[in-house]
Amino acid sequence: MQRANIVVVGGGNWGKNLIRNFNDLGVLKGIVELDPQLRSQLACQYPHVPIYEHYAEALALDDVAIVLATPAPSHYALALEALKAGKDLFIEKPMTLKKSEAEELALYADQHQQILMVGHLLLYQPAITWMRNYLYSGQGGQVYHVATQRLNLGTVRRTENVWWSFAPHDVAILLDLLGNPQLKSVEAVGYCRLQSQIEDEIQVNLTFNSGQTAHLHCSWQWPQKQRGTIVLTDRQMLVYDEIAQSLTLHHKSIDASLKVQDQGVEVIPVASDQPLQLECQHFLDCLKTRQRPHSDGWNGVRVVEILERVQAVLSTES
Repeated sequence: MQRANIVVVGGGNWGKNLIRNFNDLGVLKGIVELDPQLRSQLACQYPHVPIYEHYAEALALDDVAIVLATPAPSHYALALEALKAGKDLFIEKPMTLKKSEAEELALYADQHQQILMVGHLLLYQPAITWMRNYLYSGQGGQVYHVATQRLNLGTVRRTENVWWSFAPHDVAILLDLLGNPQLKSVEAVGYCRLQSQIEDEIQVNLTFNSGQTAHLHCSWQWPQKQRGTIVLTDRQMLVYDEIAQSLTLHHKSIDASLKVQDQGVEVIPVASDQPLQLECQHFLDCLKTRQRPHSDGWNGVRVVEILERVQAVLSTES
């Protein structure tokens, strides 16, 4: 099987970006799209690429891997169908809406030696990669806490709350930077200001068995666009501004006598590589070498577990 052949399922919203990138990489061999108007548009944009109306047509092909960019509620059923058809698979985030479904997919892929990758895009952001490698090297000391914010005005959803819309990115990041610890407890509060039963803003505190903690703040009703990650260690502090694409290492800490130690600030150069292109290339590399993707199925399971547990707390409070 020639594994560097890609069919993207879903050509709207984020799917169009995946289509463009895999086409630029020279491996786009098909697109599946239900909407006839969108199919016509895609046919004009990519006249050399077969456009399919039915998913079964793509699954019948012998030499392709599947990239799912459909709405999240459809992920589990379509992904399981692809895996059972013997296809390697890339699923956009969130992997599924239930941990049990995500576990089933990850286990199936492992049992059948199939590549399963989840589109946790920001794990391929060069600044996040630098932070992960730096922290894993031990140079930053013991990692205590990760705080993220993803705030904006607009992009309001009618079918999902801001937690499921925004937080998968940040949950993936914090797990990565903390070293994938086991979740212990969840505290969460959400506010439904614009629509009943759909949270517009959430704040979440996570505690892990390792003693590490995390805080997430998401909102689509915020006056300024803010996206960033802060990491606190026993030696230093890292600040990543996703909007400005700046990464700053603060050589600052509080010592055992509770005195502030300040050895200045260091600006870390951030590579300009586009994370989506890096993510797509990583999937292709995994198809070729059969290596496990960085954001593999079990990474998807861990993210969905936190998404689901926070949602359970929000639902209890509403």
